[in-house]
Amino acid sequence: MRARRLVAVASVALGLVALSGCRAEPGVAAYVGDLRITEDVVTGVVDDLRAKNPTPTGQPEAPEGQPPAQVPQLPDRGQIVSMLVLSEVCERLSADKNYQPRGQVAPEQVAQQLGLSPDTGFVRQSAELYNCLSGVPTGAPAEPTAQDLADVVAAGRKAGAIPADVPDEAAARQLDGEQLRGALATRKSLAEAVAAYDVTVNPRYRPLEFPVLSFSGNAPAVSVPLGEAGSDGVTDVSTPDPLPTVAPEAAGGTHS
Repeated sequence: MRARRLVAVASVALGLVALSGCRAEPGVAAYVGDLRITEDVVTGVVDDLRAKNPTPTGQPEAPEGQPPAQVPQLPDRGQIVSMLVLSEVCERLSADKNYQPRGQVAPEQVAQQLGLSPDTGFVRQSAELYNCLSGVPTGAPAEPTAQDLADVVAAGRKAGAIPADVPDEAAARQLDGEQLRGALATRKSLAEAVAAYDVTVNPRYRPLEFPVLSFSGNAPAVSVPLGEAGSDGVTDVSTPDPLPTVAPEAAGGTHS
């Protein structure tokens, strides 16, 4: 199973503070039960990402006939918050249920996927979260509903992963496979865990989601919601085997 976790452990520990009283403090990005994840911690992750992954000042020319190389996009604050929230939920769930990792993802693998330095705290902790999530049972693959298929097709079109001349029905048939059904089961399992550990998210990040299945290029296909459904705030979010240009990648595995 693949997934993602975050920044130096010492920094995270400083931001996860025992909470009493109000769950709407302006300096808090999210709450998980009695812990709060502060905006200062999120900023620390952003600063670490920028320091260890400087933007290239000049791009070498691509060989003739090939497109120019894509500059990796750094995770934004919403993606960082979703990582921190799910990391805390997964750690609590694993401790309570005695779940053990069933897979090992190295930081170098995550770094290659994201196009980031393996020394980045975000990368190292992402690998830890993937490993944690590998131990969480997801049960049998879930048959997609008509709405599930419509949502995945819409996400694929938004990402440019489904050719315009491929009808929705054909796209849905090709996307409905083992990866999609496993991702839907993963989403259900993680959504139940998030609800159990009382997650509250700052409105600026809502709706906050974590991708469990992605099209090539990391465009979300299926995501698990974290905390409240939505607000006017801006945030981030989540395959199957390809259509002519569809090549989704699972962010999590499925096992019973």
